[in-house]
Amino acid sequence: MPYAFTEQGVSMLSSVLNSQRAIQVNIAIMRTFVKIRQMLSAHKELAGKIKELERQIQSHDHKIEAIFEAIHELMNPPEKPRRAIGFRP
Repeated sequence: MPYAFTEQGVSMLSSVLNSQRAIQVNIAIMRTFVKIRQMLSAHKELAGKIKELERQIQSHDHKIEAIFEAIHELMNPPEKPRRAIGFRP
């Protein structure tokens, strides 16, 4: 198992250590935990929005497919029949 502090462990450690350096380090660690918590909540919101978009897109799949088919047809126009070379009576 890795040796790591939890947020509660850091707060308990800061109550034991009284040097100025230890207090500064513990404050920095606590701020890091707060930022990590904020980032995780932001990612949850983002994941929720992505799921909502996926639900909306699923209802539009057939329309999107029709658009792509039309684009492919425009990109590859049908070949015109070539005129025959030579004399025509």
